Amino acid sequence: MAPFEVETSTELDRFLAETRPRLDQVLSGWAERAREEIGGRVGDAVAYSLGGPGKRFRPALVMAAYQELGGSGDVTELAAAVEVVHTYSLVHDDLPCMDDDDLRRGRPTTHNTFDVATATEAGFRMVPLAARVLAAGSERLGLDEKTTGRIGIELFGAAGAGGMVGGQWMDLENEGRSLSLEELTDMHRRKTGALIEACCVIGAVAAGAGARRVQALRRYGTEIGMAFQIFDDVLDATGSSAELGKTAGKDMKQNKATFVTVLGIHEAARAGRHRVQVAIDQLGAGGVDSVLLEELARFIVNRRS
Repeated sequence: MAPFEVETSTELDRFLAETRPRLDQVLSGWAERAREEIGGRVGDAVAYSLGGPGKRFRPALVMAAYQELGGSGDVTELAAAVEVVHTYSLVHDDLPCMDDDDLRRGRPTTHNTFDVATATEAGFRMVPLAARVLAAGSERLGLDEKTTGRIGIELFGAAGAGGMVGGQWMDLENEGRSLSLEELTDMHRRKTGALIEACCVIGAVAAGAGARRVQALRRYGTEIGMAFQIFDDVLDATGSSAELGKTAGKDMKQNKATFVTVLGIHEAARAGRHRVQVAIDQLGAGGVDSVLLEELARFIVNRRS
């Protein structure tokens, strides 16, 4: 077993086996709807992007938080809205003007399959599509307008300038620069961590959890979001393209500061494991007793892609 690897439970295995096919089915339905409604190459590009295989980690967090905090409805469609936003970000991150990658989720990136202009527009089209999926998911759960608005603010706030978009801009601005650990953490708290944090909060809010438990899920999400990025950096430095489903060693080639370049592989892995433990501690402090959420946190350091 690698130094940064831990085992997951059969409970988590069962949960992922149950939720992933449901998520894929919902995403497939919206992908085909987008293909028909948007039409042309852009519609095909949206459907291609949404149809790619993925871990579905972010929507799984929504579903787990909802279930573990007392939700009893079908939250799959609401969770799928998060995956649409995440997919949009991947399509744009892969563009030549951004990270310039040829491989994503084990197959050619959207701009390589179509072209840059088509992929760029497809990414933009997924933002309002995510809002439609969110609205449909909220209606399915019977959530009121105030709760739906709260969820929308969480999701699109995490996707905007204070979250993913701002983090990606910082990433581009910082290429070739040496960053301190604090600067690197701030960048990735936005680029990667904000959406993961939002997933945890969205599930809790949709379940009708009280303020104390919602805040516990927020703090949990903050920590696992950072752990996720740390182990992304570790995997980029240690994994193969076949294992990752994307180009391995890309950060080094682009001269990017990462948690590995700042801390080294083993110290970065140690920091990631510490973040996971802090996340689990936050659950207990907030009165959330959930083996599933604990195992989802540990999954971060066990994954291979």
